[in-house]
Amino acid sequence: MTDSRWWHPARHADRRPMLLARNRAQAAIRAHFADQAFVEADPAALAASPGNEVHLHAFATKAIGNDGVARAMYLHTSPEFAMKKLLAAGEPRLFAFAHVWRNRERGPRHSPEFTMLEWYRAREDYAVLMEDTAALARLACRAAGTTHLRRKDQTCDPFAPYERLSVADAFQHHAGIDLLATLDGATGDREALAEQARAAGVRFAEDDSWSDIFSRILSDRIEPHLGHGRLTMLDRYPAAEAALARACADDPRAAERFEVYACGVELANGFGELTDAGEQRRRFEADMDLRQRLYGERYPLDEDFLDALTLMPPAAGIALGFDRLVMLATAAPRIDDVMWTPVP
Repeated sequence: MTDSRWWHPARHADRRPMLLARNRAQAAIRAHFADQAFVEADPAALAASPGNEVHLHAFATKAIGNDGVARAMYLHTSPEFAMKKLLAAGEPRLFAFAHVWRNRERGPRHSPEFTMLEWYRAREDYAVLMEDTAALARLACRAAGTTHLRRKDQTCDPFAPYERLSVADAFQHHAGIDLLATLDGATGDREALAEQARAAGVRFAEDDSWSDIFSRILSDRIEPHLGHGRLTMLDRYPAAEAALARACADDPRAAERFEVYACGVELANGFGELTDAGEQRRRFEADMDLRQRLYGERYPLDEDFLDALTLMPPAAGIALGFDRLVMLATAAPRIDDVMWTPVP
């Protein structure tokens, strides 16, 4: 039996072609961004706040100053706050390959430490990010010597025109649920969604919130159908599920947020960025109140980030799981197969 430890020579020989494809993809993406006048940033991983998403769990540590006083710090779950501060500083186009950390995440497509590719365009529409993502998927395929992204027996052709599908249309088509009817602005009507979910045969707990039921329907009934044959851009998320995004101009129930899917796998999460500091603070505080109720803890707000929003121009930004993209380009069964040194 072959030794399964990643550093064993026989195991490394099996993994090495995928790792070299990873390097080629990263080099091609860097060249692609350079051709479009993007600047590569290298954001610090230690942060005063790891981010304020309700269901993301951070790694906490302490920084001890020269005075011996310990200060709580976190490994960031995304470089987003740092990158937006650079937008506020005046950088018009930015990207970063950033190591990020998320606790309570481990599995074939999840690692507690992974590489996030983020990029931002000041004063550009968020739909441009869809074109960007499709171009990067094509680069990854070329780097791996293939024409398709693959997961088990599923394939996705990034060279084909992508599908752009609203969340509301996806819920109607795949689950028979009128999602917009359960929304009043950025607030979800829990009972209205629960009634439709029951009728559709979706199982959920009686104490689940509107957001919990939404996530259950999305994962059980929607995501398995996305990104087959071609990329899917799942667009116009409910405003209640888009804490960092602007509301859509034509319907305040929807937001300028989209996610990218290939072979049923989520690859990226993009936004027309919210730049209203007061509204962002209100959303963060509401999310941390919910986090306190669910998990008995809350994360601090990054006050520097909220200050920077007052100077940040209108922008579009996106985060892509680089390891997942390489996984699909190389048809690797596990995320650890495309990481040079997997987390123990």
